Amino acid sequence: MVILKESAKSGSWTPDRQDIIWIDCNPQTGQEMRDIHPFLVLSPRNFNDKTSLVIGLPMTTAEYNADNPFAVAIGQAKILKKEGKISYVLCHQPKSFDWRARNARPHLLKKCQNGPFANVCECLNQIIKLK
Repeated sequence: MVILKESAKSGSWTPDRQDIIWIDCNPQTGQEMRDIHPFLVLSPRNFNDKTSLVIGLPMTTAEYNADNPFAVAIGQAKILKKEGKISYVLCHQPKSFDWRARNARPHLLKKCQNGPFANVCECLNQIIKLK
């Protein structure tokens, strides 16, 4: 197991595990998400900082995900045109992005709470069987 040390850079923002960030998913192909979307970070800050990559799951408020067995509801959206809609984490679409090159930034939701995050991890594990 590789252990990464925290970066010496202080004061600069780096996404961390359980953070919700905005990220530009373009370019996309096929059924992948496109444009700027919320993204739930799975990888730890030290990895994200050292590699400029972030591993996580896209989020959406598309209502048809209420019936998607791989979409986990984590609460209500907090942006004006989506307010009141349910936010879903799409566990069947794990992604890795260069968060610096894609100009990632913190989302208004800030972090996924521990309970919903555990549900997301459990759903993802049903797909990729890590444990």
